[in-house]
Amino acid sequence: MSTPEKQHWENVYGTKAEDDVSWFQTYPKTSMDFVASLPVDLSANIIDIGGGDSRLVDALLDKGYQNIWVLDISAASIEKAQKRLGADASKVHWIVSDVTEFVPPVKYHVWHDRAAFHFLTTEEKIASYVSIAENAIHPGGYLVLSTFSENGPTKCSGLEIRQYSEASMVARFAASFEKLRCITEDHQTPFGTTQNFTFCSFRRI
Repeated sequence: MSTPEKQHWENVYGTKAEDDVSWFQTYPKTSMDFVASLPVDLSANIIDIGGGDSRLVDALLDKGYQNIWVLDISAASIEKAQKRLGADASKVHWIVSDVTEFVPPVKYHVWHDRAAFHFLTTEEKIASYVSIAENAIHPGGYLVLSTFSENGPTKCSGLEIRQYSEASMVARFAASFEKLRCITEDHQTPFGTTQNFTFCSFRRI
């Protein structure tokens, strides 16, 4: 079923080049540093939520991870990533879904989300995301989450977002996750502007 959110993201990925969006990174260093800090082996199930045509999947493949999943609401974004990867795309599990309606087919050892969660602005959708993550992540597994900080933008791609501090992010996931570490990071966009992010990792209790 097409929703306004899906239509928005299909349009974004259908009309913009890879480096014509603010979140573009040639190499996702901070995300990879967080993943590398986790005690999981190369066979771990790792999912990138809102992965779109992010290059995280490329970096994970380069490191030898064998069970990578990429979820995005936009089919166009996933098609772009598959085209970029070529034959390597067959090594990845691709899922087109709204994360708040996602039914995980497996349990994940690592759930990574850079800048998808903050697009959820209603309590209903936020609660749905948290519940799905709780059920999808192995006990003892990990959540790596990044959003705009309270010093970051209030909008992205023309949409309102919800900012998070370390404290508010930790509180949101406190029922089932313990914080490992949090940082703030300035992301330099392709347009020469700066966006401040809150980046945290958690262990599923």
